[in-house]
Amino acid sequence: MTETEQNQTIDLKSGVNEILAIIDQEREREIITRRFGLYDRRETLEQIGELLGITRERVRQLEKAILIRLKIASEEGKITSITNFEKLFTRQLSEMGRIARVQDLTDRLLGRSTDARERSHVAFIAELAASLTVVNENDDYFHSIGIAEYGDEKKIRAEVDEIVKTIKKHGEPLTIEQLHEQLHYEHPTYVRALASVSKLLAHLKDKWGLVRWPTVNPKNIRDKIYVILAEEGKPMHFSEIANSIKDSSFKRKDVTTQAIHNELIKDKRFVLIGRGIYALDSWGFSKGTVADIITDVLRNATEPLHRDEIVKRVLKSRQVKETTILLNLQSKPQFRRVAKATYTLEQQPAV
Repeated sequence: MTETEQNQTIDLKSGVNEILAIIDQEREREIITRRFGLYDRRETLEQIGELLGITRERVRQLEKAILIRLKIASEEGKITSITNFEKLFTRQLSEMGRIARVQDLTDRLLGRSTDARERSHVAFIAELAASLTVVNENDDYFHSIGIAEYGDEKKIRAEVDEIVKTIKKHGEPLTIEQLHEQLHYEHPTYVRALASVSKLLAHLKDKWGLVRWPTVNPKNIRDKIYVILAEEGKPMHFSEIANSIKDSSFKRKDVTTQAIHNELIKDKRFVLIGRGIYALDSWGFSKGTVADIITDVLRNATEPLHRDEIVKRVLKSRQVKETTILLNLQSKPQFRRVAKATYTLEQQPAV
């Protein structure tokens, strides 16, 4: 069976309807469909309680009891759709690293981008399958499904937390291979699958880091500029930076050259080192005019310097023409010539 043929045989809606048909009471079916968002958006215990005229706690009790009955019926083979879907989900999860976000699994099952209702159908079926583990969504974890053989929800969350802790301790992004070397899991694909479950992590070009780190999760133009310069590893003209962003895999990359230039000027992380050329301050560059750089060079020197040596040292931190350096050296009053082509700083008057 080809992948296309397989996708055509996946009828989530019919499978869910077969499961719901097991539930005798209309009120109980209402609770399940609304709690899991099977036909519309997911609703809270309070919302369902108000609709049915019962307490929040009563809704919770009924939901729990209904799910237990459905799981028992599934284990006894009374719901064939669950058995069939369970095998299909497990096969796909095995190829995805044993665990996956509900959205990613559903997209893979149907071979396209899916909607919230389809994802709810997959999550509902997985909830009833004995061989699958559901990781419920909260601030730290995405709604995910794993193969129960490799761990329950508590174990999966602990393993995800371990990956987050490892990255946080390292202090900078790591590749999956680097993470795998530091952890005890048998295969890198499982490490990647676990990392994908965490809402605290983000990745860019297979480098994983904390979601707040701009190097893996650039949210604005300045962060994207930083990523481009860091990847290039050398100073770039602002027009080159703009073109690199347009050619990148960033989600939003429609930027103008002028916008890039404006952001470079505003952010202290970026240092102008030549005509339109910028570098990262973390590379050791500092802000200032060519005259400021000459001043720093002479101040740090233990003796007067020949102009050729001054030019050499200035060019280490500025991409400018030699004539620009020499012009500043000869015309600025703070530089004093003490011998042929040799300069020092003019002594400042005592205050």
